[in-house]
Amino acid sequence: MQQPNTDIRDKILPHHVFQLQSIVDSLTVSRGWSLSTLRGHILSPPARGFRPRRDVDLFLDRNNEMIGSGYLNGVDVLRQLLEKDSILHADPNRHQAQSELLQGVQEDFINWLGESNYMHGLQTIPLSCFSSTNGLWEYSPFLCGVGLIEGLEITYLLNMKIWDRIPEPVLLIHLHNMLLQKGYITKPIGLYASLEELFPSSFFSAGKVPTSNFAGALLARINETGSRRLIFERKATARTAARSAVDIHGLLDVNANRFFRTKSTLTLYRQVDWDPERIADSDIRVTSFLGMARLGQKKQLIGPMTGERRLEDTELVNRARAQGMDELALLDLLSLLGRLKANDDVRLPENLLGSSSKGQRLPELSKRTGGATHPNDVHNDLKVTGQKLLELLKWDIFADVCGEQPLLSLNYVWVTARFIMLFMQIEEELRRLKNPLYVRAYETEREWRWHKRVGLTMMALSGEDNECLQTMAREFQNPRVGFMTHIYWKDIEEMGTRIKSLNQRTKTNEGVDGCVVM
Repeated sequence: MQQPNTDIRDKILPHHVFQLQSIVDSLTVSRGWSLSTLRGHILSPPARGFRPRRDVDLFLDRNNEMIGSGYLNGVDVLRQLLEKDSILHADPNRHQAQSELLQGVQEDFINWLGESNYMHGLQTIPLSCFSSTNGLWEYSPFLCGVGLIEGLEITYLLNMKIWDRIPEPVLLIHLHNMLLQKGYITKPIGLYASLEELFPSSFFSAGKVPTSNFAGALLARINETGSRRLIFERKATARTAARSAVDIHGLLDVNANRFFRTKSTLTLYRQVDWDPERIADSDIRVTSFLGMARLGQKKQLIGPMTGERRLEDTELVNRARAQGMDELALLDLLSLLGRLKANDDVRLPENLLGSSSKGQRLPELSKRTGGATHPNDVHNDLKVTGQKLLELLKWDIFADVCGEQPLLSLNYVWVTARFIMLFMQIEEELRRLKNPLYVRAYETEREWRWHKRVGLTMMALSGEDNECLQTMAREFQNPRVGFMTHIYWKDIEEMGTRIKSLNQRTKTNEGVDGCVVM
C-alpha cells in the first residue's frame, strides 16, 4: 500500500491503461454497447444466454451439475483413485506428490477463480464498491476470460506432468490400438482415438501408429526416451525449473517430461511473451494458422532444368510435405496469403476455416482456394503483420480452447480417472476368471510387483491369450466413451461455422447506427 498523497503517475504504465480499458470495454460490449471508429456508438441487444462467469462456472462446476465435466469434482475422484492404486501396489507414497499438486491447484481455483474473497467476510481490506460482493467477477468478461485461460493452461500442464508419472495413459492407448488392429474392437473408441490423434508422438515412436509387433512398439517408445543423454537433459531442465521458476508455469515445464511434451498454443505464446516471431519453427503445428503464415515467409526456388517453382527445404516445409501437402498446395497457400495481405478487409475467407480437426486444412488447400494463381515474383514478401496477423492467430487460440484442436477443452483429471477405472474393471474381470496373465502379473512374478499394470499390458501385447484380449475389449466398450464426454463445454465448434456466424452478424450490423443521438 502507498502512503496517502503519494504521486503514483510514473507507476501507471501503458499496459496498465490497456488492461483497464479492456476491462471496461468487455463490460460494455457484453451489454450491447460498442464503439466503431467510422460509425460512432452502436447499441444492440446483449448476447442471449451470456454472463461473464458462464464459462468459468462450466470449467469448475462448483455445484457438481455436470458429472464428468467439472474440474473440482474430478480432482476429488482422481485423488481417491490414486490412493486405491497406492494400496494395490502396497506403496502409500506412490502418488503423494501428484495428489498434493492436484489439491493445491484445486484450492487455488476454489478461492481465487470466479469468486472474490470479499464474499467470505475479509475484514482487513477496504469494502467493495460493487453492490455485489463478487462484483469484480460478475461484471468483467475480460477478467473472467483471462482467469479462465490461465486456469485451462495450468490444468493442462499439471496433467501432462501427472500422465508422465503414471503408466496408464500410454498403456491404454497401446492396448486400444492393438485390440483395434486385431479385430477385437471393430470401431475405434472415440476418447482413445482422439487422444491418439492429438498426441501421436507422445504415445508412439516417431508418432507412427503400429500395425504389428505391438509389444515391441511399446518398448520402442520407452527406449526412445531412455538414453542417458535424454535422461540427463530432462533432469537438468527440471533442476533449472526448480531453481529459477517464478510461477507454477515454470515448475510444470513440459520440456522436463519424458513422454508428454506437447505444448498448447497458449503455452507457446506465453513462453515468448506473446511475440509470435519468437516461436521456433520446430514448435509450430503445420496445420495452425501461425504455421501457414510462417510457410508464407519461406524462400521460393526455381528449378534450373524444369523452371518449376518450389519452396526451399526447411524443417517446417518438410513437415508440411510429410503431412500430405504437395508443392501445388504450398504455392496455393502463398497465393492466398498474398491476397489476404493485399486486401484491406482483415476478415478471413470462410474456405480457409472450414476444414476438419484431422489436419486436412493443408492438403485440401489447393481444392479450397479455387485454383489460385501463383504470383510470378518468387521474392514476393508475404509476411502477414499487424491486425491481419492477429486475425489469423486468434483462430489458433480458438481451436486450442474450444475448436478443432481442443487440447485445452479436455478435462484431463476425469480422463485420468477413467483410465484408472478401466484398468480396475479389467483387473476385476480377469481376477474372477483366474486368467493366467493376470495371475502372473499380479500374484506370482515378482518382477512386476511394483508395476502390475505394465506387466499385464506387456504380456497382453506380446501374447495370444484370447480370453484376456476378449475381456479387455469388452471392458474398453463398457461403456464406449467419446471425447465429448469429458470436455468442459457443452460442445466444440468448427472454425468455419463460427466465422460464417460472425460474418453474417457483421453484415447485419452494417445498417443504421444503434443510437442516433450518441
